[in-house]
Amino acid sequence: MGSDITLPRHRVGYWFSEKKSKKFNLEEFHGICDQAGLDLIKINLTLPIEDQGPFSAIIHKMTDVIAQADLGDPESLTIVQSFERFICANPKIKIIDPFDNLRQLLDRYQTYSKINNSDLHKAGEVFVPPFVDLVSNDVEENVRKLREAGVRYPFVCKPAVAHGSKMAHQMSIVFHEGAVKDCEPPCVAQTFIPHDAVLFKIFVIGKKYFVVERPSLKNFSAAEIPTIFFDSHDVSKPDSVSLLSVLDDDEKCNVHPTINGELLDRVMSMLRVALEMNLFGVDIVVEKNTGHYAIIDINAFPGYEGVPDFFTHVTEVLKEIVESSPVSSSSSITTTTTSSRGVGEEDSGIDTGDSSDEKRHQGNNQSTRVKRSSALFNSTNNIQI
Repeated sequence: MGSDITLPRHRVGYWFSEKKSKKFNLEEFHGICDQAGLDLIKINLTLPIEDQGPFSAIIHKMTDVIAQADLGDPESLTIVQSFERFICANPKIKIIDPFDNLRQLLDRYQTYSKINNSDLHKAGEVFVPPFVDLVSNDVEENVRKLREAGVRYPFVCKPAVAHGSKMAHQMSIVFHEGAVKDCEPPCVAQTFIPHDAVLFKIFVIGKKYFVVERPSLKNFSAAEIPTIFFDSHDVSKPDSVSLLSVLDDDEKCNVHPTINGELLDRVMSMLRVALEMNLFGVDIVVEKNTGHYAIIDINAFPGYEGVPDFFTHVTEVLKEIVESSPVSSSSSITTTTTSSRGVGEEDSGIDTGDSSDEKRHQGNNQSTRVKRSSALFNSTNNIQI
């Protein structure tokens, strides 16, 4: 006579902003986690976290809260300090993703520097366009720094802070030295890479990544013309219709930018090792004429719009993390390629860089290619598992 064996269930805490929670189908998330043997528990940051546990893991979208705390906001600072004390007192809880790992993506200059100093060059024809941080209002000093850093005209001027404010998406294109005065420090200046108005957003979920194509800026070259100011969300949403994305007649051709899967596998493997994160997004453009890949932005916990079955993939990550033990990593990457041009999306309750819109869209014409994957990261101690 047999007996039923009840496997132990893991409690997973989560925190998203109220606005994001309304846009997420949390009922679906709870259901998928329940089927996987995970109890999903919403965390109230205004109450002691230790009274709401125990937790095997915590998944969160606190990027903006951390950014505001680092900028000195008292309420955000109290929340972050309380959370970090709790984690220090409970080091076995897996955090997706750890605050220290997230902070490396809050400042664009730090992000670009970290990736530039990684093993990325070993992946092949991929690079971070020349960049420099501008922190002074002295135009002559900024011109000198641009020249020393090898930043060419035109360049894109981006706010240094990549999260925590809608201002993070207010950018400009500076075409000549006389317009450097239009930069608003603190900011990061990065050489503009012509890419035929096509942006590839790479959404990473644990061992997998998904490729979504978006509209982007048309090709520009240095010229004595006024600075162009724009909001990156107005250009690169799936449903964006911007004159900045329309190629000039002499630039139009029948060759559409594409991504090489094997090269992208190597790039994503190296980025995951460098960042030690499970949820992040990468913006890549393919340089016109050379075909080289330019990494122009990286975001923590992006919107994942265009990624099918988002909660299923996240639940798989959670389940593997809470049930795994440290082992060495030696595998490839799982990839999915999705086209999301022309699909509508809503703005997010929390901005997370250029990939911050939170509503997911699952079109019927999505194509998928799948391989095996690389290691997850144990986010309590940043070792691969």
